Amino acid sequence: MPYHITEYSKQQAKKLNVDVKPSSKKNKKIDVIKNNKVIASIGDMKYINNDYPNYLKSHGKQYADQRRKLYKIRHKNDLKIKNTPGYWADKILW
Repeated sequence: MPYHITEYSKQQAKKLNVDVKPSSKKNKKIDVIKNNKVIASIGDMKYINNDYPNYLKSHGKQYADQRRKLYKIRHKNDLKIKNTPGYWADKILW
């Protein structure tokens, strides 16, 4: 089952001047594309409903904000390195 890219993620990608599409890798949610080239595959399919936009939809803003905070703490080292999968996951999924 492919990941459904939420409107939130599409808007985040647009702000960053990249495109997104369901990933061609079976274990990833989204491919991030710039200049018609995949620059990162992000989001583990094991956690298909575990990202900020899905938490917003299923549990509400307060819970989603709490999960976002915990995600950013867990991945603090990955988020700072520009153009890595961790960087793009933070910007598009969180």
